[in-house]
Amino acid sequence: MTLVIDGRALGSIRFAVSEARVRERIGAVFVAGVAISAACNRTPPGPDVGALVSQLRSADPDARGKASLAIVRVGEPAVPGLVEMLKSEDSQHRATAASTLFGMGPKARAAVPALADALSDSDAEMRASVAMALESIGPDAAPAVPALVRALKDREGLVRQRAAIALGSIGPGAREALPALNEASRVDLVRPAAEEAIRKIQAR
Repeated sequence: MTLVIDGRALGSIRFAVSEARVRERIGAVFVAGVAISAACNRTPPGPDVGALVSQLRSADPDARGKASLAIVRVGEPAVPGLVEMLKSEDSQHRATAASTLFGMGPKARAAVPALADALSDSDAEMRASVAMALESIGPDAAPAVPALVRALKDREGLVRQRAAIALGSIGPGAREALPALNEASRVDLVRPAAEEAIRKIQAR
């Protein structure tokens, strides 16, 4: 038996087959698209803050650097761990905590009380680093003004200079520091920073 199909019928069959294939492909693409979309919208797990803070205590400078950068991105959730590091007996740990808080800027505002206490650290470089961290926090570091005023009389010129810069960064909220800054501006090393701080504090 011979099956005879005319051209028009054959064309219809070919169209139906082609359409079915297209629909099949579209369906496959749609399913893949939904899967990709779901994957893109899925919230990735957050970083392990505790592990990152522990990594800051590493003896490997590269490991500490990577952890510090990651913590800066994390922000506020990492502050409690850094505050604990500021109290460490290891000077390297304290310095790493201070530099990381500096990198966080205003996100480190919760560390201001601990940073104010750390301005009395026995290590001069640490005291300077702490003043820099307070500088980076800016106006939110106002509670540390009394400690920064005391730091203007530090035996190390660098610490006095960084304290003046930090007070200027705080701005009008550091108005109580003006008498001490006026006195500090008489010393050559601190004069430029003290004068600039006075200008910022008095700015309207």
